[in-house]
Amino acid sequence: MNPDGAGPARAEHDIDSRIDADALVSPYADIDDREVESSLRPRRLVDFVGQVRVREQLELVLESARRRGSPPDHVLLSGPPGLGKTSLALIIAAELGAAIRVTSGPAIERAGDLAAMLSSLTAGDVLFIDEIHRIARPAEELLYVAMEDFRVDVVVGKGHGATAIPLEVAPFTLVGATTRSGLLTGPLRDRFGFVAHMDFYSATELEQVLRRSADLLGVALQADGGREIAGRSRGTPRIANRLLRRVRDFAEVRADGVVTHDVARAALAVYDVDELGLDRLDRSVLDALIRRFAGGPVGVSTIAVAVGEEVQTVEEVAEPFLVRAGLLARTPRGRVATAAAWEHLGLRAPAGLGVALYGDVSRTMSGRFADRTLFDTE
Repeated sequence: MNPDGAGPARAEHDIDSRIDADALVSPYADIDDREVESSLRPRRLVDFVGQVRVREQLELVLESARRRGSPPDHVLLSGPPGLGKTSLALIIAAELGAAIRVTSGPAIERAGDLAAMLSSLTAGDVLFIDEIHRIARPAEELLYVAMEDFRVDVVVGKGHGATAIPLEVAPFTLVGATTRSGLLTGPLRDRFGFVAHMDFYSATELEQVLRRSADLLGVALQADGGREIAGRSRGTPRIANRLLRRVRDFAEVRADGVVTHDVARAALAVYDVDELGLDRLDRSVLDALIRRFAGGPVGVSTIAVAVGEEVQTVEEVAEPFLVRAGLLARTPRGRVATAAAWEHLGLRAPAGLGVALYGDVSRTMSGRFADRTLFDTE
C-alpha cells in the first residue's frame, strides 16, 4: 500500500478501534479488509471507479502540476469511510511518480513527531495524513507554516532560554483525509488548495467495483450476482468487497463456486444482510425503536441500552445508513422510526405518522430549535 513498505494499516487500526469494525456492513476496515484492500486498490486514476467529478478535478490538478514541474497544491479528501480516500492518496503519489509517507492524525501526538517526518521528506514527496482532523493542536500549528512556507521552527531549550531554529523543508504535497470535515479548524482547511468531497456510490458503480475485484480475486461472478451484492452494499466499495468475499466462501462450500443471483441471495441470508443492506444491529435498532418505544421519539443512549451496544457503535455504524435509507429520523426530541421502517419490519405504521413526524418539527420551529431541520442531531 505504501511504496516505502509501510502501509496505513496501523493508522487505520488506531481509528477503527474506536468502534465495532467487525460488523459485515460496517464501513470501517478490519484486519482482513486492510490485507485484501492492498491488492484490490487501483494504481492509476483511470482505474479508479466512481467519483467522476472528483477524478476529473484531480486529473486537472495533477496534470497541471506535471506540466509546471512543481508539486501540486495540498489536497484534502473528505467523506464517509470506505469510499476510497486512501486509494486516491496512493494514486496521487503514483501519478506524480513520487514517494509517499503515510501516517494518521492520532499518531502525531507532538509537534516534534511531525517536524521529524517533514524534515525527512525529499522534494516532490507526498505526505498522507489520514483522519487529519484528529492531529494534536501543537502539531497542527507547526503544519500551517510547513504547508505555506515549507519551513518548520524547531524549539531548542526550555523556558526563557528556548530558541526557535527555522528548518527548511523540501517542497512537498500534503494529502489529508477526514471523515469529519466539520471538525477541521478553519486555518487548516484554508491551507488546502484542492478540497474534494467523496459521495456514496451508485449500485451501477458498485457493480463495476465488484467486477474488477472478482477478476483480481479469481471469483466467478455473474452479472446478476454482482447486481444482488451491489444492492446490499450501502453505496460503499469496502462493504461491497467484503460481501463479495463472504459470498465467494458460500459459493465454494455450498454451490459450484459460481456467484449467481440465487447464490448471492442465499449467502447474504446466512450472513443476516437483508435486501436493503441492513444487518442484525440495524434491524435490532429499528425493532427496539418500534416494538419497545412505539416508534419514538427516543434518545440514542436509550436505544443503545435496548440493543446491548455502545452508544458510539449505534451512532457511527447503524444510524448513518438508517437515516440515509429513510428508515430513521433524527428530531430535536430524539430518534423516530419512519413509515418505511415499520413497513420494512412487516408492521403497519400508525395512521398519520408522517404528519405527526413533521408536525413535531414544525412545533419546535418557533422555539429554540428554529434553525434546525428534521434530521439534525441533538
